[in-house]
Amino acid sequence: MKSKKKKIEIVAVSPAHQQYIQKIKKQRHLVRLIQWLICICFFLLWEVAAHKKWIDPFIFSSPSRVFYTMITMIQNQTLFLHIRVTLWETIVGFLLGTLLGTGIAILLWASSFLSKVMEPYLVILNSLPKTALAPILIVWIGNNMTSIIVTGLSISIIVTILTVLNGFLEVEEEKIKLIQTFGGTKKHMFTKVVLPASIPTIINALKVNVGLCLVGVIIGEFLVSKSGLGYLIVYGSQIFKLDWVMMSILILGIVAALLYQSIVWLEKKFFKWRE
Repeated sequence: MKSKKKKIEIVAVSPAHQQYIQKIKKQRHLVRLIQWLICICFFLLWEVAAHKKWIDPFIFSSPSRVFYTMITMIQNQTLFLHIRVTLWETIVGFLLGTLLGTGIAILLWASSFLSKVMEPYLVILNSLPKTALAPILIVWIGNNMTSIIVTGLSISIIVTILTVLNGFLEVEEEKIKLIQTFGGTKKHMFTKVVLPASIPTIINALKVNVGLCLVGVIIGEFLVSKSGLGYLIVYGSQIFKLDWVMMSILILGIVAALLYQSIVWLEKKFFKWRE
């Protein structure tokens, strides 16, 4: 049998480099510690302020009351239903907004004439307040989950188109000319140069989109939903169960953070070149 010899490369790390790595790790841990301390202090101050009557506990609630409300709704199996509905609507709107927005951006990049024609309309649509469009969309589509998803989609798609298109247009002209010199087509330019160079822009668009879709979904749930976190906020405020309102707002913050971190995880998992 032939023995295979493996080469083991030993990379020497200088003391200065080791100190730099340790400094970065300490700074990262310090940032996490301060973030948790701010969060804990906020909830402690909120609880003390409600207990001491510095704030009206009926209007502002308190962490203990919010926690009790959350446990009660978990026990009667209603909380996870509302979270699931909002999460599903957000994910569907996010995926549709990203795919459609990226596809339209590709078409606009491929045709400079079409891009010039559509530019003023995209700017106008981006500047319109999307909350004003939500009631119109609900009238057109109907009082159902589809209208909520379309509301979330309407908020994110224009931002996706503009962000991704700008990323395509900012690719170095020299690289595109090099492909043209060797007889490359538009398809070659896009797949070999433009798309790989625009991956950071697309990832950043995803990070922005997931929050925008959540905002759009909540706006839609304010208007027509019979379930979801937006419904809990509106219904809780109408019947003066403000513990529901504060609980829903806190859960929305957690959901938004988890959705954002999922994009960050996918970025690190599949695009290690960023590290």
